[in-house]
Amino acid sequence: MAWFTSTSEAGDQKRGRFARFFKWAAITVLVAITAYYFICGITYSEGTRSGVLTKISKRGYIFKTFEGELNIGGLNQGDGTIMPLSIFYFSVNNEDVYKLLEDAQGKKVVLHYKEVLHSFFWQGDTNYFVYKASVVK
Repeated sequence: MAWFTSTSEAGDQKRGRFARFFKWAAITVLVAITAYYFICGITYSEGTRSGVLTKISKRGYIFKTFEGELNIGGLNQGDGTIMPLSIFYFSVNNEDVYKLLEDAQGKKVVLHYKEVLHSFFWQGDTNYFVYKASVVK
């Protein structure tokens, strides 16, 4: 009967080591996910961009995101200056802002944005998130 008890104790030791390993692995994964989520939420810069809104669309198979393009400069700015074509790519999180931009396609707009260090795939394709927009009259 003594050999049976020692085998049981060895099994308890193995289960204890596995439980300890699993606990530390779970804690490590949770800390890594929390750190990554914190880093993705850090705002790197804030600002405004103005130009002609050329595109706004709802994209994605599972996670639908709002993506847009703003033509900041073109060959002719109207006052005789010549600038190279420059496109600003952005994402929109707010559906109300998306609807406002959808109605403003082809018009000059001012976009207020935040740039994050890194975005999750369900937030958008870019690191620039427009939170406010207005049409220039």
